[in-house]
Amino acid sequence: MAIEIFMPALSPTMESGNLVKWLVKEGDAVESGTILAEIETDKATMEYESIDDGTMGKIIVAEGAENVAVGELIAILLEEGEDTSALENISAGKIKAPVEVKAEAVPAVVTTAPAPVAATGDRIFSSPLARRIAAQKGYDITDIKGSGPHGRVIKRDVESHQPSAKTAQAAPSLDGDAPYIEIKLSNMRKTIAKRLTESKQTVPHFYLGIDIELDNLMAARKELNSMSDEYKISVNDFIIRACALALKKVPAANVQFGGDVMRHYDRSDVSVAVAIEGGLVTPVIRGAEQKGLRQISEETKALAKKARDGKLMPEDYTGGSFSISNLGMMGIKQFQAVINPPQASILAVGAGEQRVVVKDGVMTSAMVMSVNLACDHRAIDGAVGAEFLGAIKRFLEHPSTMLL
Repeated sequence: MAIEIFMPALSPTMESGNLVKWLVKEGDAVESGTILAEIETDKATMEYESIDDGTMGKIIVAEGAENVAVGELIAILLEEGEDTSALENISAGKIKAPVEVKAEAVPAVVTTAPAPVAATGDRIFSSPLARRIAAQKGYDITDIKGSGPHGRVIKRDVESHQPSAKTAQAAPSLDGDAPYIEIKLSNMRKTIAKRLTESKQTVPHFYLGIDIELDNLMAARKELNSMSDEYKISVNDFIIRACALALKKVPAANVQFGGDVMRHYDRSDVSVAVAIEGGLVTPVIRGAEQKGLRQISEETKALAKKARDGKLMPEDYTGGSFSISNLGMMGIKQFQAVINPPQASILAVGAGEQRVVVKDGVMTSAMVMSVNLACDHRAIDGAVGAEFLGAIKRFLEHPSTMLL
């Protein structure tokens, strides 16, 4: 009996997705584990595997289709021994002409990126991220040599591509409005826009700031990193552990507002903001208060790599009771972050820098970092937020206390 394939829910918050590319065509043999398509969710572009064996009988939704609802019929798989006559057993209302993807008129000063198919008719394999970057840069994907598996064009190939020199053109006119291009929002960017707009509109934020001296932490970090080449502890690793321990020390801050209930967490699951192409994701270090600096460092690096490669799974980024957003490595001194609902707080971390401080009436220099804590006033009162921020400060200024 023919097997119906529906748009899957590839993340807990996914309501619809974009069918980026079919990796099989009608008539192709399919085995369990065969990658059928690339689907863009609200978090990442993911590969969708078949769980059945058979032959691709009919593709209902064409590649490139956007906002395909979860549960919508997208293809039909024929079982062994069946032919296209088996499609007649599927109700006529379910089988329709493939959804065509129509190009929209967009004001632009560049042409759209060429379709990723060579002039010879051979398929050019490329990742969704590589195609997106190529389109933004105006590159022809067929001109780019792939270094991925089976010659697949990946992100680094596009970024290192040197297009051939073009004939010099006349200088563009400076009359009227500045030229521009419009790029459709990805599902990830739409989700970010929706959730953070709701956060600022519905969550009563208040902010607390504090300066933290890092001299003791930097000395401890230097000593730890000099002991082995097998690991490299970052300042951010210390911050993650300090926040996790502070959540245990001030449990009233490890909460989420739930309407008519307050959710109190017994574990410190710390979400860490990671910037990726086209957006931001927050993979979670679960039970961070139970983990040492080395384990936190290894997990953070592994999750950040998966995020940038577009390989995060839902279990990597769902949940989390508290978030950290660190822009210090980009030279930002201080900023205020937006709470990621349903969480009740987020720590914005700025850059450490040498500053003049006064100790016992004497001016001296110290490495100082400014941080700002954003709190949901429905869940965390000012005194609790201040106590929590003070605990973070004590752990970071006296890193040996993290060992107790």
